[in-house]
Amino acid sequence: MSAPPPAGPLATRGTLAADLRELGVRPGETLLTHSSLSSLGWVCGGPVAVVRALLDALGPDGTLVVPTHTGDLSDPADWTAPPVPEEWWDTIRAAMPPYDPRTSPSLGVGVIPETVRTWPGALRSAHPQTSFAALGPRAAEVTDGHAADCRLGARSPLGALERMGARVLLLGTGYDTCTSFHLAEYRIPGPLVEVGRPGPDGWETPVEVSVSAERFAELGHAFERDRPVTRGTVGAAVARLFPVADAVAYAERWLPEHRPRSEGSGHPRS
Repeated sequence: MSAPPPAGPLATRGTLAADLRELGVRPGETLLTHSSLSSLGWVCGGPVAVVRALLDALGPDGTLVVPTHTGDLSDPADWTAPPVPEEWWDTIRAAMPPYDPRTSPSLGVGVIPETVRTWPGALRSAHPQTSFAALGPRAAEVTDGHAADCRLGARSPLGALERMGARVLLLGTGYDTCTSFHLAEYRIPGPLVEVGRPGPDGWETPVEVSVSAERFAELGHAFERDRPVTRGTVGAAVARLFPVADAVAYAERWLPEHRPRSEGSGHPRS
């Protein structure tokens, strides 16, 4: 039996770039993009075409930023999808290779960020679990100085993007992927946690601010109701466009009321 024809619509580099411009992506801006390739329809050229379309819309003076997180560089005791046997944990901790911004593949953020990570000229931040990659003239400004004990706070690329006046593009993804909301978690009371990961000198457990995307979809719904968010369609995907700073400021007010996390010791550090 023959395979069914691919689901459309057909999207190309040119049509995606035109859709991004129609949405409001501006030449020369800095754009933090969370993306889903499958949401766009049938893309001629796959993720490479999407990255080229984003760069076309941003122009030579624009900077594209994506999350390139490496959640697999973590404590096997916390793995649930799937879990591994407890008798493996010590061996995994001892054998897990440390983060290398040049070679460690991203995980769980989609194929478009992984394509950006390997793009000629891309720069990547230094945090071993929550790195970001960037392409464009402000890439170093975004990625430099990502502190090893600050996953998603002021000393991460999110802090730099907020200061730079960058915007967020949700390209076929929901607000549960919106990393900008995490920056607000560093500015409200919350617990500190030990985070296991491989380091250059062996297994390490630095203390970090606890972060969670719990209720981010609900937070995003309220944000979109109360603040200006540009909505449109790129390919077959629903797309949203808004400033990083607006998302952070709204989350700072919303989270303490709707998702209090005051347990734990001390105040969050950034």
